[in-house]
Amino acid sequence: MTIPPRCAALLLATSALVASAAALAQDTPPVSPPSAPAGSSETDTTQAQPDETTPPGEEVEVSIPGGTDEIIVTGRVDRNIARNSEQVVSVLSSAEIARTGEGNIAGALSRVTGLSVVGSGLVYVRGLGDRYSSALLNGSPLPSPEPLRRVVPLDLFPSGVIASSLVQKSYSVNFPGEFGGGVINLTTKAVPRDPFLTIGAGLSIDSETTGQLGYTYRGGGRSDWTGFDDGTRDIPPLLAEYFASGANLNNPNEVTPAQNRSIAGQLVNFGNAVVQRVGNMPPNGSVSTSAGTAFDVGSDLRLGVIFAAGYSSRPQTRDAIQQTSLSADLGTIESDFRQVNTNQQVVVNALLGLGAEFGDNRIRWTNLFIRDTIKQARLAIGNRQETDVDFLQQRTAWFERQLIDTQIVGEFKLGPDLNLDLRAAYANSQREAPDEISIEYARTNSLADPFGDVFVNRLNNGARGDAEITFSDLDEDLYSGGLDLTGQLSDRLSATFGGYYSRTDRRSSRRNFLFVAPSSFPAGVDLFRPDFLLQPSVIDGFGISLIEVDTGTPAFRARLENVAGYVKANWAITDALSVDAGVRFEHARQQVDPIAVFATPIAGTAGTFLVNEYWLPAATVTWELAPGMQVRVSGSKTIARPQFRELIFQRYFDPDSNRPYIGNPLLVDSELTNGEARFEYYFAPEQRLSLSGFYKRIERPIETFITGGDLTTSFANAPSADLYGGEVEAVKYFDTAPIFGEGAFWADRRFVAIANYTFSKSRLSVKPSDVVPVFGAASSIATDYFRDGDPLTGQSDHIANLQLGLEDTERLSQQTLLISYASDRVVSRGLNGSPRQPDVIERPGLRIDFVAREEMDFMGSPVELKFEARNLTGEGREEFQEAGSNRIDTNSYDIGRVFSLSVSTTF
Repeated sequence: MTIPPRCAALLLATSALVASAAALAQDTPPVSPPSAPAGSSETDTTQAQPDETTPPGEEVEVSIPGGTDEIIVTGRVDRNIARNSEQVVSVLSSAEIARTGEGNIAGALSRVTGLSVVGSGLVYVRGLGDRYSSALLNGSPLPSPEPLRRVVPLDLFPSGVIASSLVQKSYSVNFPGEFGGGVINLTTKAVPRDPFLTIGAGLSIDSETTGQLGYTYRGGGRSDWTGFDDGTRDIPPLLAEYFASGANLNNPNEVTPAQNRSIAGQLVNFGNAVVQRVGNMPPNGSVSTSAGTAFDVGSDLRLGVIFAAGYSSRPQTRDAIQQTSLSADLGTIESDFRQVNTNQQVVVNALLGLGAEFGDNRIRWTNLFIRDTIKQARLAIGNRQETDVDFLQQRTAWFERQLIDTQIVGEFKLGPDLNLDLRAAYANSQREAPDEISIEYARTNSLADPFGDVFVNRLNNGARGDAEITFSDLDEDLYSGGLDLTGQLSDRLSATFGGYYSRTDRRSSRRNFLFVAPSSFPAGVDLFRPDFLLQPSVIDGFGISLIEVDTGTPAFRARLENVAGYVKANWAITDALSVDAGVRFEHARQQVDPIAVFATPIAGTAGTFLVNEYWLPAATVTWELAPGMQVRVSGSKTIARPQFRELIFQRYFDPDSNRPYIGNPLLVDSELTNGEARFEYYFAPEQRLSLSGFYKRIERPIETFITGGDLTTSFANAPSADLYGGEVEAVKYFDTAPIFGEGAFWADRRFVAIANYTFSKSRLSVKPSDVVPVFGAASSIATDYFRDGDPLTGQSDHIANLQLGLEDTERLSQQTLLISYASDRVVSRGLNGSPRQPDVIERPGLRIDFVAREEMDFMGSPVELKFEARNLTGEGREEFQEAGSNRIDTNSYDIGRVFSLSVSTTF
């Protein structure tokens, strides 16, 4: 077959990305043939521009889901990935991730155009919330260890195990149809070409934490520093028997008062309930190692293995102001607390990859383990309803988040023009939170009260103190598989036929218990500290009982099953014009149901069963105006499904946001219409300028609202919303020699300037006649929940990033200043009412970081030194509501300046 020059360039450019003599395959979906400059030929592909984020010749590993003859890509980059992809993509190579110095991939992604990170690693693309983005690992979906969302928080992934991250903002049908702002595909490190061993360690200090006052509790004793409990937090025997029995603690005919007190007596002790001061909090520390090798077996088989492991410990103390108001003008304060919270976070990770290459075929097996544990101790003092009564609150908790992922992929060449890619993955995520203990004492400050000047806890359900304990458990399995058959149908036309299946099974339970003392509880005993107050002798002697708070929906089961198929074609109409188009069909069943945990059925809440089928088309046209200059226009239809936790009518308290939540079983899917136009100018190797405009129409977007005296956050489908905006991005390098001369220091150095800016605007469309289904609510009138013209939650109008640096082109020597800014965004609606409260606003503000990396020689081995200075402006977190001159801070606190020093060496 004779292949025209442009098609030859396309195929060879793909091969340059996806194959090298000794590289083994990564498990991602197949790659679309990239566009090449007009007039390219087979002989000039090696002269093409390198990846814009990677110095020439530097090794990089990149996953580009798409569709043609290869799955992966490990090797020396000699093509510009963003330029040659048929879609709008941004790529962070290992070099770019290293330049940012971020410890997890969420932080590194915050430097990508149009991306912002909210809370604990939730990535917002173009101002759209985490529900509108999806995360893949080597092309396979990931489960979430968080009860409130189906999207995995990306701060779970240490940057040391990630080789690259690709963000695709225009939809193509080889991706799952849940696509709003974009998809993020993380590529783990691949099997190396040469044997290596790398060891590293780091130390950092936080001006708000290190050497400052903090809090802790004994917990699991000596093993807590590892992130693994020693068994201290196992469910007590009598409580475990109660869970297994199916009895109802609130029914004295099923659990006698004596049995009730026996269970209560095993729950609270010194180890899990006594908050202790730490006069000088320790610094942060981390260690990591990685190793790999590859070797030949016989004449046609090459095997490889890579291993990586890491450990980090990061204490962080926050001194927060947390206020609430029930009035529309915020003129009265419902609660006003100052809370000091210390989180001691431990992250343990490991990666094991095995690969085999024989002939033109590749098989790879990747295994990833991540465990993220937070040991939390909180103290808060404040008042309610503007009275003189002081309330002292304490909270101890242990949160375990764990992800285990195993993937296998095969890439087989069935003929000169036909390739088959197979992939299968299993992932399990878990979140366990045993012994979440919340205790409140009250001080009346009344002269008429003989104990008015001391804190007491009468355990009478809030009036004069209370105590509760919660045991939460989440377990989620995700099975997925896919195949892609790609063929060259003619000189200018290739097509991919794909199939996809995934099934997510989640089981989540939250058993919440309240300690209640009788009215005869004597004065004096209520002065005891928590472990004495709730010791077995006091519980038995004074008749303290245990009540299970939520007997209607303490547990639920959820499943999402998705079967899909797609066809996708790439047509090089001329040397300058190409079309990438396809259609995807998805059939999905989503079900969420309460689990009956009691032998005697109790009236629960409604479940949800959604069955939907969608045809989702997508097309991108790329027109090369001149060498290095091109225009893309794309359009697509996609969807967004409600998340599991949003569908269950069960109360849940989120300790991160300090908010209670409850689901809405009446939620339905959102449907999106997406359009984008983009101009790209690659004016020099590694350098570019791009301008783009985008528009999205969202039917039935899922938005939050606040209701009730306890300010509970819930969810509903707003009628519709529009999002539009634009992006500009520039990458430019400047030689220093013309400015500073050819001196030894400046000879091989250059200035780096990377800047991007995103403007976006969103608007809800709500008419008086619109209806919003809300489970259990008295009203379904849309204007009772949403205002016409309101922005989407999580959307910042302005997001900007600037990197200014100096780097050596011959060796590792980089000094980079990183500046980021995000404008105000709505994080939650105000309390419903007439009139409605103003929205809750988060102000991310301006942040300035500095990262310096330098390579030195030590006994013949390269040693990398890295210095980081984070948040130099001392920008804190502001979360507030404002009405005229009235303002309340819902969750505001200072964030420290962090200074880090790390060292690593490779043998």
